Amino acid sequence: MLKYYNYDIVFAEIPKEVTLAINITNCPNRCVGCHSAYLQEDIGVVLDETELRRIVDMYSKDITCVCFMGGDAEPEAVEQLAWFVRKQFPSLKTAWYSGKAVLSDKISATSFQYIKLGGYDASKGPLNNPNTNQRLYSVDASGEFTDITQLFWKK
Repeated sequence: MLKYYNYDIVFAEIPKEVTLAINITNCPNRCVGCHSAYLQEDIGVVLDETELRRIVDMYSKDITCVCFMGGDAEPEAVEQLAWFVRKQFPSLKTAWYSGKAVLSDKISATSFQYIKLGGYDASKGPLNNPNTNQRLYSVDASGEFTDITQLFWKK
């Protein structure tokens, strides 16, 4: 069962989107240097469709995207919630920040308009570092990935 610790409206996680970022707990990745190590714990509130609707209803007029920050322990549950958002709030986009190097074969990329892949590697930095190992992709309706990571880099 997915749980979340907190959420916030953010402007930097998904370029050109006003994003409701939901921080999911029980992260299995254990990245060295993780800036949110508390999210590795099995803590927080159950994130099901009822709770997600409650949160999104509060902000749906102010946001353009819902981003699940984590959830690698239960990718199918993240995908189910993404489809819930897409059906109940069709004007909103969905995104998933996964710490895995590749997308789980248990889900379809077409469940999301954006997917971030890659665990944090302190020697390579986060998405705004041109040397990062992490990648943010836009995903089209056919499941085609387009790397948009460079949008984080200052020119």
